[in-house]
Amino acid sequence: MDIVFMGTPDFASTALEKLADSGENVVMAVTQPDRAKGRGKGIAISPVKKCALDRGIEVFQPEKVKEAAAVQHIREKAPELIVVAAFGQILSKEILEIPKYGCINIHASLLPEYRGASPIQRCIMDGKKETGVTIMRMDEGLDTGDIILKRSIPIAPDETGGSLFDKLAELGASMVIQAVSDLREGKAAFVPQDNSKSSYAALLKKDSGCLDFSRDASELERLVRAMNPWPSAWTKYGEKTLKIWKARVTEDIITDDTVKFGEIISVTKDDFTVKCGNGALVIEELQLEGKKRMSSHDFLLGMKIKTGDILKGE
Repeated sequence: MDIVFMGTPDFASTALEKLADSGENVVMAVTQPDRAKGRGKGIAISPVKKCALDRGIEVFQPEKVKEAAAVQHIREKAPELIVVAAFGQILSKEILEIPKYGCINIHASLLPEYRGASPIQRCIMDGKKETGVTIMRMDEGLDTGDIILKRSIPIAPDETGGSLFDKLAELGASMVIQAVSDLREGKAAFVPQDNSKSSYAALLKKDSGCLDFSRDASELERLVRAMNPWPSAWTKYGEKTLKIWKARVTEDIITDDTVKFGEIISVTKDDFTVKCGNGALVIEELQLEGKKRMSSHDFLLGMKIKTGDILKGE
């Protein structure tokens, strides 16, 4: 089948790789324009672009895919199907109507739960026990189209945003191969979503990882895992940003009402404990601004943290 693929990050490149290697004819990969990245502001290409170039697939990088010239360029490729995965731009009705078999999206949640940009992190933050991938036929709404395939996987107790991202990328890549086959053979079923059960996973920003220690320790532990590796959970120690990479909830009961949220209530040679709105959080791995990521044990060898010190967001 002649396919135009649209996507940008690693999650999408995994699917593009599987599609190309399965023998499908990927006639073009559409991805976001190259961007300056990092302190050196060097130009970085997207994982989808790299994957496409490695396989000799034409790359198209429109600033706005809705513009007439971009739509025409896609139309000229005469795709039978457009496959979308974490592309980062909304498709117009004109594009949706180009391919014979329509446009399908690989979405990293069990729709209609967690429509939107950040389903992987949100399900960890919310303490869900399972998540999965949905292949859906796209319409003009935001992740509202009919479901073609849906598969679930468990969320491990120590799951991070990064580890779940990798699992769902592999799952989605395998599912899209089946979806393409089902569409070609006329076997695909199109199941409408129950909009009454929908939820929304808004786009994450840097501030999404700010640790508010007035919240329950269990909520903050999930936030730490969800924000790992991006945008990271963080707080302030003095004037410096302190990223928290790993933490656990302690069962110790704090009875002293004078202890403030964010106050360090104990320090050992291996870790330190912070008072939360309900319970406390033991910090096990972190990264102080300007320093490398390290265990709390190594951090405490060089930093004189003491009980009574306060961690706080901006």
